[in-house]
Amino acid sequence: MGFFESEIVQSEAKNLFDDYQSLTKLGGDYGKFDREGKVLFIEKMEAMMDRYRVFMKRFELSDDFMAKLTVEQMNTQMSQFGITSQQMFEQMTKTLERMKQEIDK
Repeated sequence: MGFFESEIVQSEAKNLFDDYQSLTKLGGDYGKFDREGKVLFIEKMEAMMDRYRVFMKRFELSDDFMAKLTVEQMNTQMSQFGITSQQMFEQMTKTLERMKQEIDK
């Protein structure tokens, strides 16, 4: 069975995509959230980023040609912005940490 034929992979990809879209849309109103809303939003973003890291690690560790090609394409796209996937994760982590520090401001 190919990597992308796995029901687990398909399900997690759909869930990640749906969660990302929902959080991105919700994030547009972040400035209007009360303290508890901001904390909850940050926690949801951190959880999604953790799931995304695991998901991408599955791609990287897979022997499947299409999984390897997907990683290669992602790396190529990221390099066009002058960053690596590791740098993207680090930047997201820094952004979320900064958001935590500014919750009470």
